[in-house]
Amino acid sequence: MEKLDVLKKEYEEFKSRNLKLDMSRGKPSKEQLNLSMGMLDVLNSSSDLKDETGIDCRNYGVLDGIPECKRLMSRMTNTPVENMIIFGNSSLNIMYDVIAHAYIHGIMGNTPWGKLDKVRFICVVPGYDRHFAITEHFGFENICVPMREDGPDMDMVEKLVNEDESVKGIWCVPKYSNPTGNSYSDETVRRMANLRPAAKDFRLFWDNAYCVHHLYDDNHDHILEILKECEKAGNPDMVYKFASTSKITFPGSGIAVFASSVTNIEDIKGSLKFQTIGHDKINQLRHVKYFETVEGLKEHMKKHADLLRPKFEIVGEILEKELGELRDRGMVSWTSPRGGYFISFNVPEGCAKKVVKMCADAGVKLTGAGATYPYGKDPRDENIRIAPSLPPVEELKTATELLCLCTKIAAVEKMQ
Repeated sequence: MEKLDVLKKEYEEFKSRNLKLDMSRGKPSKEQLNLSMGMLDVLNSSSDLKDETGIDCRNYGVLDGIPECKRLMSRMTNTPVENMIIFGNSSLNIMYDVIAHAYIHGIMGNTPWGKLDKVRFICVVPGYDRHFAITEHFGFENICVPMREDGPDMDMVEKLVNEDESVKGIWCVPKYSNPTGNSYSDETVRRMANLRPAAKDFRLFWDNAYCVHHLYDDNHDHILEILKECEKAGNPDMVYKFASTSKITFPGSGIAVFASSVTNIEDIKGSLKFQTIGHDKINQLRHVKYFETVEGLKEHMKKHADLLRPKFEIVGEILEKELGELRDRGMVSWTSPRGGYFISFNVPEGCAKKVVKMCADAGVKLTGAGATYPYGKDPRDENIRIAPSLPPVEELKTATELLCLCTKIAAVEKMQ
């Protein structure tokens, strides 16, 4: 029996199992969510619900967040307290609102983006589909720049930003990037900070979503603090920085942070004061009471790592065992991140849609092929984002084995 026939027979056996497995998004598992259940017990009806200044957290007010929560998030994100605002549960929501602010009102007196003939945005690829969707939603032109092991192709970024006034921003996930898991080198961060944009209202959209999401206690990625580097470079207003506790506590009930220069903070508050009188201060207080210090938060993250690390290692081991030969021949590749939530997997060119469909037909749902590129169009049709966090270990093994099988079938058919 020919190799392809053997592989296809194995595939039919997978289909006969009637699997219903989901590896499509980077959701925390039930076990990870259980880690934070104690947070629900730190406040009750007899608790003192005042912040350290005496403000009643049940009432209106405190637009930028209670001081003890700002200190906690300041330590987590390595950002001065005066440079941040505490929002609700979603940093993605903040990103949308900041784009809307620029679109409707303009940034610090500049022409509103909605009144310009053309607005272009740099998208580092493969990247985060929800970032790209925001700028697509506002009608901006998304421009692809490839992600390298040490960050975006900075030669391309510098040329686009420094020469084209219509380029208004760049989406960045600087640490354990989605989906590659790569982190920006010191050189990359410094080159970012030293950009000389043609547009006065150009901004780095610095989504530091995985700033404390390490998989290994003794092997962390480290990135330079972008606000400090921009200030050193004479560009103090060039960055909007975002983070949240969405994958630290409860994704639907975390707290999110916007950080920037004091000037940018005041500009954003100019719109924010019309949107809200203040975000959920009880939830801010709850986070502070539960973690107490950033050290408590970091200990909590080690528990997440203990649950995530075996899953990432299992995926890596199966990929190596099943596809090592194809990788050595240059037909497939994958990343081995030290943190974050994803593994970037490249199948033979022209085969990603086919592999994803074969997996779906056999009962395993993956992130859609093309999702890691603007407009859902991967020009090489090769990248697939693997999200190991949600499935139980045995289901993850099965899903990864099927992914490898479908990849091998696609590779053999491509070679024929």
